[in-house]
Amino acid sequence: MSEAEGSASVDPVLLKRLDSAIERLAKTSDKFKLTQQGPALDQAARVLRAPGGVGACATRIGAMVDAGIFRGTDWDEPARLKPVLVRQTLESNDPRSLTVETLSELRFLAIARGDRVNPGVSGEQAHRFLAQVLGLNLERLFGASSEAARAQDPEWGAALGELFKSIGEEVGYTRVFDAVIDEIWRILTQRPIQIDRVRTMIGQLSVWTQDGASDSSPSGWGADRLTSALFNPTAACREDPGIEVYGERLTALDNMALSQEAAGMARAMHDTGLVSAYHAVLLRYLRETRRDLIPDCLGLTATGRDSYSTYAELVDALIDRAITVETAQAIYGLSLLLERGILHLSAMPPALWRQIRLPLSASVRDRLRAEFGASDPEASLLAGVVSVLGQPLGVGQGNNPTCQAARAIAMWSYTDPDYLLQLIASAASLDDLQMNFEGTLLSSNALSGGLAKGRLVEVDPVSAVLVPHLDRLYLEMGRLCADRGGDPHEWINPEMHGWWVPRRFNIAVDVPTGKLVDIDGFISRIHATFHPAYNGDQPLIHPSPAGIAVTDSSARFVGWHAIALLRVAPDPSGEMRFYFFNPNNDGGQDWGNGVHVSTSGNGEFYGESSLPFADLASRLYIFHSQPHPVESHPEVSAAETGRIRQMIVESWGADRV
Repeated sequence: MSEAEGSASVDPVLLKRLDSAIERLAKTSDKFKLTQQGPALDQAARVLRAPGGVGACATRIGAMVDAGIFRGTDWDEPARLKPVLVRQTLESNDPRSLTVETLSELRFLAIARGDRVNPGVSGEQAHRFLAQVLGLNLERLFGASSEAARAQDPEWGAALGELFKSIGEEVGYTRVFDAVIDEIWRILTQRPIQIDRVRTMIGQLSVWTQDGASDSSPSGWGADRLTSALFNPTAACREDPGIEVYGERLTALDNMALSQEAAGMARAMHDTGLVSAYHAVLLRYLRETRRDLIPDCLGLTATGRDSYSTYAELVDALIDRAITVETAQAIYGLSLLLERGILHLSAMPPALWRQIRLPLSASVRDRLRAEFGASDPEASLLAGVVSVLGQPLGVGQGNNPTCQAARAIAMWSYTDPDYLLQLIASAASLDDLQMNFEGTLLSSNALSGGLAKGRLVEVDPVSAVLVPHLDRLYLEMGRLCADRGGDPHEWINPEMHGWWVPRRFNIAVDVPTGKLVDIDGFISRIHATFHPAYNGDQPLIHPSPAGIAVTDSSARFVGWHAIALLRVAPDPSGEMRFYFFNPNNDGGQDWGNGVHVSTSGNGEFYGESSLPFADLASRLYIFHSQPHPVESHPEVSAAETGRIRQMIVESWGADRV
């Protein structure tokens, strides 16, 4: 969208009010600038939040600067501004700060384009500044979600997306080529199920590479690995010939070449977590002609091969019904499903046969068509089932406030997969879900409302079917225990998730006031429950639901968030760490004050996040525990308790003491 087009789409009344406010500000003497600066910023904010508003403000940024829109603020001297600080401002929910920061980037854009001259910043310096801002905020360009972004006004989110698109077009994406590659690998390390955003980024990488971006990029090889995994993973599709041509080539390959194709596809898939559409063509061809090569094509180890040989008929049926060019990514899930060995659970084979033959309700079919463009809704859902069963920790909440439901799906797949299949069968065929809450039978069809409003964004097919029901049931359970005075998760978590959730509940805040309560005792109970040195070396047996106080990169409180604690163990360096599942689609985040969540390099399995024990303890606010036996275990030192307490009061607990 050009700036002129952006201006044309904005309500003329809003533009007229903005122009009037700029004019009044310009006519005000320096002594009284602040009296008119606020109204001008308020009008600018209204325009920015309107579709096309960023372009409209871009055409007026020169007039705003000359009028004194930045006078007396921290943004008054662009030469003194630092790209690294932009992210902190954009994560805030302060409309005034967001407005000034957005206008500041538009000023840099004007300088970079040569539309405006600033004595302290050259055009090249403005380009460099914007390139660094873009590299530090890539998720804004590609539509990623975080807790901070979800807590932000959607209109501001759209405005910032428009801003970063303008920055990217001006700076040239080749300037952030390496940063994009690093971001893709960082995401793929977490092995998410829903990878549409990653595919978009890789598609853009391919375009940049063709435009010569890789010539100046030291990481061009990383781009090659990513693009080849999707578009030309093996010798027979080296030049990306198209699905039909590749299918014809397979018929002409001899046994050795076919075996190499199978091994090459599996290698590319397990190396990146990405699956090419050509992989689906090959797998279906082998299903008809060379079933003995299917384990090679899936990259199976001895465990997976045993699962396949024992349940070959079932796996063949899953390939027939779930694996198509459109659902090729599910091949990775199928491989990991077999590697988990869960087909040997007695309930799983019949439950999967039921899913293969399951008729979907009309409303569910319509939902899958609308959200995924699925020409075959049954195949789309079955592919989603395969992915969720193979990648429990790849489930994500997408850009939706439904962390509880996403966590539940992941935990059931991880711990009780046949129960998950029962829920899917009910929701998919009846568009209804029933659960008991303390003896009361709840039916999702009889309930209204929910945290998620409208269409779910960036979720897998299983989540698209289950989450609306789980969302309504979760809120109803909360309503049924709302008058008990405590945190409702004390009763919801065991009832909703399963028998393995301990009934003892621990919370760090007083619910009515929100203030910290018995924080030293809370920290001690975290250690006694989870830390091997304080609990008699008792490991976590099942994923344990917990709640964290999410903070942004400035350690400011963002909101409460659901995670699942998976294990506590020393990392390769010997440091004790919490390993946990975070359903927010990006397990690696900066929570401020040096708390950087890791997703690789510290002993994590795919899909896990981790933090040093004290760091996560400083963000936990609720967890469940078993009653402790009367045994003598070491007490947590006053120094360690004090250190964690200090981390709390310097972040989310700052105004809760």
